[in-house]
Amino acid sequence: MPSRKRVIAAALAVCLIGVGLAYRLQKPAPASPEARAALLQELPTAPVLGPVIDTSNRLPVTVSDSGPEGMLASIFNEIEANRLNNALDLTEALLRQHPNYRLANLIKGDLLLARTQPIRTFGALSDAPVDKVADLRAEAIVRLKGYREKPESNFVPRYLLQMQPDQRYAIVVDTKRSRLYLYENDVSNGGRPRFVADYYITHGKLGADKLIEGDKKTPVGVYHVTANLPRQKLADLYGSGAYPINYPNEWDKQQGRKGSGIWLHGTPSDTFARPPRASDGCVVLTNQDLDAVAKNLQVGLTPVIISPSVEWLSLDDWAKERDELNKTIESWRNDWESRDTDRYLRHYSKRFKSADQSYEQFAAQKRQVNASKEWIKLKVNNLSVFRNPGKEEVIVVTFDQDYRSNNLENQMKKRQYWQREDGKWKIIYEGSA
Repeated sequence: MPSRKRVIAAALAVCLIGVGLAYRLQKPAPASPEARAALLQELPTAPVLGPVIDTSNRLPVTVSDSGPEGMLASIFNEIEANRLNNALDLTEALLRQHPNYRLANLIKGDLLLARTQPIRTFGALSDAPVDKVADLRAEAIVRLKGYREKPESNFVPRYLLQMQPDQRYAIVVDTKRSRLYLYENDVSNGGRPRFVADYYITHGKLGADKLIEGDKKTPVGVYHVTANLPRQKLADLYGSGAYPINYPNEWDKQQGRKGSGIWLHGTPSDTFARPPRASDGCVVLTNQDLDAVAKNLQVGLTPVIISPSVEWLSLDDWAKERDELNKTIESWRNDWESRDTDRYLRHYSKRFKSADQSYEQFAAQKRQVNASKEWIKLKVNNLSVFRNPGKEEVIVVTFDQDYRSNNLENQMKKRQYWQREDGKWKIIYEGSA
């Protein structure tokens, strides 16, 4: 007959290991020793401190320097193996690093309670608020899922097709996984995005795809950091700082999306982390993670791409997609230089709009202007190309335009939105960036 301690450990293991595996199994972990031993083989392990390295056979080997996920996984492993004292030691070590970490405090409470009585639920303390426990359970699930599901080393986000040379880093946010990925612009390797780190984030209470002011949703699209707001100028809610992004962008405005005040920011001083869905639309990191990310942010340059669920491409497929789009942009440039207005206009959608022109007005103006040209030279520099992660198949193209002709010279920073129509990319908006 199993000892009382063993029964308590098994019950607690079922509760807590179930948190770590519920996202995949969608049912409680089995309590038999054989089944629990099998589950132990599926859980990741990690050192208590330092980089987290995923050693699963099923998953790629990548490194992350952020968050407590590795320690959480180790804690759950110790619980499952009936090493409750070890689990408590690890939990207390985690709390020494992050005293305000509510999830770790809840786990500690369960571990202490397991010494005196069987534990059948996560957050077993009698006075634990149900809604708060549900939030912490959701955080545990997405953190452990993020720990296990690292991006493969030979895959990149579909959206980062080309960064301009002085854009050192890019941010990609996956709201479904409550994860922020940081990529470096590896200029020495042809501008290939190189995975640097990933971080747990909080997003809108009601999900993603923001439409109107106050809908408590996080926007989906391609944005850029527009400012750096230091802690000293902010309320405590925003933690160690805030970085606004340019929502709504021109594409959002064309689609009728409204709202404002979407920021990357930190957490209040009395809080280590917030639940996965807890903001009014902003992307929220722990203060330590925000500080780490902030070192890589460039106001006016760093792209922030927010997706409901990140799509990944192999490097081969990414290179093909990038080459196709670069050829399309180069064809547009050549056709403008040719002074053949019909060839040039074939790159524009009939639904095209600029700040103050319809397609018909734009086409008439171009025909009139080109009639006075003897020659045109056009250079496109500092090109960036990002795929919009929304439902529409759209790319965002930004570049420095150097235009010269027999009677005009003009330099400007231009931004275009291209949309695929009948299998071909067409410009649906352009204007100054």
